[in-house]
Parts: sequence; structure tokens; C-alpha cells
Amino acid sequence: MSSASRSSLIDTVKGLACATIVAHHLVFYGPMSDVALPLMPQVMAWLSQHGRMAVQVFLVLGGYLAAASLAPTGAARFDSASEQIGRRFVRLAVPYAVAMVLAVLASAAVRPFLDHPSVPGEPSPAQLVANALMIQDIVGEEALSAGVWYVGIDFQLFALAALLFSAVRRWPGVSRPQAERLGKALVLAGTALSLLWLNREAGLDMWACYFFGSYGLGMLACWTVRAPRARAGLLAIAALGVVALAVEFRERIAVAWVAALVLVLWLRWGQPWLSARWPAGASSAVPHPLERLGRMSYSVFLVHFPVCLLVNAAFQQAWRDSAAMNLLGMATAFGLSLAAGRLLYWRVERHVPSWTVALRWQAGLVGTGVVVAFAAGRFG
Repeated sequence: MSSASRSSLIDTVKGLACATIVAHHLVFYGPMSDVALPLMPQVMAWLSQHGRMAVQVFLVLGGYLAAASLAPTGAARFDSASEQIGRRFVRLAVPYAVAMVLAVLASAAVRPFLDHPSVPGEPSPAQLVANALMIQDIVGEEALSAGVWYVGIDFQLFALAALLFSAVRRWPGVSRPQAERLGKALVLAGTALSLLWLNREAGLDMWACYFFGSYGLGMLACWTVRAPRARAGLLAIAALGVVALAVEFRERIAVAWVAALVLVLWLRWGQPWLSARWPAGASSAVPHPLERLGRMSYSVFLVHFPVCLLVNAAFQQAWRDSAAMNLLGMATAFGLSLAAGRLLYWRVERHVPSWTVALRWQAGLVGTGVVVAFAAGRFG
């Protein structure tokens, strides 16, 4: 299957996962979903309880794409790990900081009108700095927006992978073929360690090691898809999942395992109808809506919560007890989240940022939060 076809398939899966996460947060945080619940109780119950599992799909895809970028054969194809890590941080941080500024402003705007646990409190300076650096969970500060813990974990995982491959590359006396085998072996060992032990320790859920099992499955999937013979890689992924779930069944690991297996089967042995749907050169054709959503999924993920806050406040003020109108409000929030994400994607995420831009937006996030807190009389 061509690289263009693979990209289209991955973007489609990302689009589905992104839509699921937005719907999950709309249901989970309310209050529109609380009022609309009688109209779709089973759907909302499923989204509330299981929708968050779509994050596992992002973790697997993140590992797949990291392996393809950093070490497509198992050995590092870059010279400087610090350069790769710095570039990753900047690319994540700029749209992230823009979205967090919007979240702080949206929370301040709705706080007087929406008395609900989903509305974040007034931010403190320590909370603002921790969120700007993506370390809020590590230092025990509340997040400024829903789901942003994932951004910090994604950065940790990427940095861990880059450092691992860099260490293997610099190992004295290791040839290129040996580095490829050693890199894959270390990822396999790290994946097993996470799945069988570290992921079972709830106190580690702010660190990359807790999630490396899912991320590592994605990396193994990438190498399996690219390997001349895929049987060994596929068996390794299958065995890891069976053993991990036998030791302790975890729904999140089951989802990640199935996602990795499907990714290999889909990309390695795609059926003729898949090739017809995503032909070589499909990148020049008009993409499917889910593909477009997948490409801008990071921006949608970042900005949807402040949009949902504003729509929740508006519909609660206008139609507090109308189930039908609140269900319409949820649909409105979903659509506006996609529109806002598209705007953030085209105006911010697509542009190659610099450290100067990243630091400026991080400072802007802290400054905005301080101004909002002063306006609310926090420091008065």
C-alpha cells in the first residue's frame, strides 16, 4: 500500500477517534447532557463510560507515527535527540497555548452564569505556569481544559523514544544492523514492561512509562507493516496483548491491542476495496470528511472544551429544562468545535513555529490567566 494510502487510512482513524473524544466530553461534562439524557440514555451512557477509550487509539497511532519519523527501520535516522525533542515541544506548545488562552477566557466568561462542576475555577499563577509547561499532572495542579493531560503524555512518550534511539545509535561498537535490532528489542522490552507491570500502577499515570505499552504497540505495528516478512512482528503484538490481558484485563489495553492488530492487518494486507478507496495518489484527490478531521484532530481536541463551555452556558440560560433543545445544543457544540478546530489548524497548527513564538504564547497564557484572576478579585 502506498504511503499516501497509509496516510489517508491513519487520518480516517484519527478522525473517528477525535469525534468520539469530543462526543465523550460533551456527554461527560454536561450540563446539556444531563438535561438531554432521557432522549438518548443508552448512547450517552456508552459515550460517558467508554468514549474515553478512543485516547488509546491516539496513543497507538502516535507510536506508529513516531517510529515512522524517528526510526523507520529500528535505528535512529536523526543526529540530535535534543533537536527532535525541542521541535516536537514547540509544535505541540503553540496551538496548545492558544487553546489554553481560549479556555481561560471561556471559563471566566461562563463562570457567573454556569454553576456546574465542569467549569474550571479561577486559575492560580502556579497552575498557569504548570499548564503552560504541560506538567500540571506531575506537580499536582488542576488542568485548564479537558483532556489536555494527553498533550503532556504525548510529549513525554516522543521524548522517551527519541532518547532511546539516540542512546542506541551512540552505543560504542554497534553497527547499523545491530542498532536496528537493538532498538526494536528495547521497544519490545519496554512495551512488555509497561503492559505487564507499570500500566497496572495507577500512581504512575502522569508519566510516559504508564502509557508506553500502548505507544510501543504502535511502534511495533509500524515496523511490522514495513518488514519484508510480517509474521514475527504480528505474533509478537498478538502475544503481548494476550499475556497482558491474561495478567489483568484492562479495557484500555484491550482497545490499544486491537487497534495495533487492526492497523497491521489493514495496512499490510488491505483488501482490494480499500486500495480502490485510497488509491495511490489519493493525496491529490478531495479527502473524505473523516480524513480532513483526522488531519486537524489535534486542533479540534485542544479547542473543543472552551467551545462546549460557551454553548453549554448559552443553552442553559435559554432552555434550561428542555431536553430537545439541550440535545440540539450538544449537536451545535459538536459542530462549532469542528469549526473552531479547523480555524486553529489553518491559522496556527499548520505554520512551522519557532521557540520565540512558543515562548510568547506561553507567556501570553500565564499573563491572560493572571489578568482574569485579578479581574475576578482573586488577588485584590
